[in-house]
Amino acid sequence: MNVEFFVISLLNGVSYGLLLFMLSSGLTLIFSMMGVLNFAHTSFYMLGAYVAYTLSGIIGFWPALFIAPLLVGALGAGFERYSLRRVHKFGHVPELLVTFGLSFLILEVVQLVWGRSTVPYALPSQLQGPLFTIYGTQFPKSRSFIMLVALLMLLSVWLLLTRTRIGLVIQAALKHPEMVEALGHNVPRVFMLVFGGGAALAGLAGVVGGNTYVTEPAMAASVGSIIFVVVVVGGLGSLAGAFLASLLIGIVQTFAVAMDQSMAGGLQAMGVAVTESSFGYPLLKLTISQVAPILPYLFLVLILIFRPKGLLGTRED
Repeated sequence: MNVEFFVISLLNGVSYGLLLFMLSSGLTLIFSMMGVLNFAHTSFYMLGAYVAYTLSGIIGFWPALFIAPLLVGALGAGFERYSLRRVHKFGHVPELLVTFGLSFLILEVVQLVWGRSTVPYALPSQLQGPLFTIYGTQFPKSRSFIMLVALLMLLSVWLLLTRTRIGLVIQAALKHPEMVEALGHNVPRVFMLVFGGGAALAGLAGVVGGNTYVTEPAMAASVGSIIFVVVVVGGLGSLAGAFLASLLIGIVQTFAVAMDQSMAGGLQAMGVAVTESSFGYPLLKLTISQVAPILPYLFLVLILIFRPKGLLGTRED
């Protein structure tokens, strides 16, 4: 493992992990506040990318960077106000079903409006090209921009929750909603703002991730399962846990996909004869890059067995 491979893989892993955090942070806030696992969360991510693509062609990327998340957040707040709130009193199963249905509704709307193929959501000229070069390998400006936006978002959310009056109300409503309502605060409105804010964070991730990777109808499904892995591994309701789990999964998966070593090769290097007739040879010959996609889910299983609360989780439900 040379310096070039280590540095570039680490930076790619951190940028991918921070994108995962931008997605998982909104889902974590919604769960910690409302106890709702929003199955449509990555659909807001996809919607943010498509809305930004359309707005970029009209007003440019930089205005779209701010307007698209606000529009997606408004849609999320409207969904909470007129749909999710009506089923909230019936328990978790109806909540899961209505968000699950919303994910399919958004998918169908996206395909009707923008089609089923990839759209040409391109990077702006300021984010094209490499930021720097190490031993001939370039690190793109777009990924560094994702890292910058994610860190600014983390700082903003932390300041909002710990240094503002509305943040104190949100934290109080999390543990003592009846007391907060008795003090004159509109708790349902706070829930609506939190759900809309979580959707806006997912939309922001779509704005900066859609042109860096790919914008297509399958983009929500491609990250949907991994986001729930991040939330569970980090700890349900823990923003710090989501941040730690996002970086951990992003780095591990990025390094894994670049490694061609296998267990059979390792055994042969230690002098153990491994042939096609050896027991378990089909598994032994698999390379790390081939099993990289299942590593997060293996990590999830181990976490659920040995630490069900997650890395930094505190909630019991």
